[in-house]
Amino acid sequence: MSVLDKITTEAVHRPSAMFIMGPPGIGKSTLAGNIPGIVVQPFGREDTWSLLKQAGAVPNDLPVLPRATSWLDLMINLTALAEEEHSYKGVAIDTATCAESLCHEHVTDSQFSGSWDGFMAYHKGYDIALSVWSDLLDRLDSLRDNRNMSVVLLGHTKVAKFANPEGEDYDRFQPDLHKKTAAALTRWSDAVLFANYYTEVEDGKGKGGKSRVLYTEYSPAFDAKNRLGLPESIDMGASGIDAWANLKNAIMGARNSA
Repeated sequence: MSVLDKITTEAVHRPSAMFIMGPPGIGKSTLAGNIPGIVVQPFGREDTWSLLKQAGAVPNDLPVLPRATSWLDLMINLTALAEEEHSYKGVAIDTATCAESLCHEHVTDSQFSGSWDGFMAYHKGYDIALSVWSDLLDRLDSLRDNRNMSVVLLGHTKVAKFANPEGEDYDRFQPDLHKKTAAALTRWSDAVLFANYYTEVEDGKGKGGKSRVLYTEYSPAFDAKNRLGLPESIDMGASGIDAWANLKNAIMGARNSA
């Protein structure tokens, strides 16, 4: 059969991969924890899920994988999801920032005899770590393609100077990741959503700050990306249940109008 005979015009549905980032406490975890069928991957430095359950912010029976305190732990957990029997429909990685730290530690130990100075020399470590990070994305793609699981990565943000090639540099929200990691993650994701409080500025003063919003389109103030046909902003409501319901409705609305 010729390659040309294999050409298709069919639109194949694939489970989504989303990167949701924002400042601490904005509601990223409670949104992800209220997605039906989700299993959560926490890390040793940021295991907040028991507290969220106690507060009633996520379901008491939300399944949580063993905390990953090393890169090997993370790979073992993802391998179990890929190879063992289960009924989970998605996985939430909380957070990408923690996963990147483990990635850098792994490369430092395996390639530079545990020397952070060696990792940093000529920035060689970041180049090697990028290939290791790509392996994580490949494993997550395998869950999407072979286990029909959606993927949600949560991440922190930082305010950093943006090198503007068209004029003066300015501060903007960026993923709290190394620039090479962030670039690979945003390229891979179907959607990059920036969660923040909605604020109006009047006479040089900020007003509001209580309504939480998911922004889906790139702005000079923050990174975002939208391959799903989502509206420019999505109200997160008053809870994680509201945030997930509104995001789900936006996704379904985009699919139905396509």
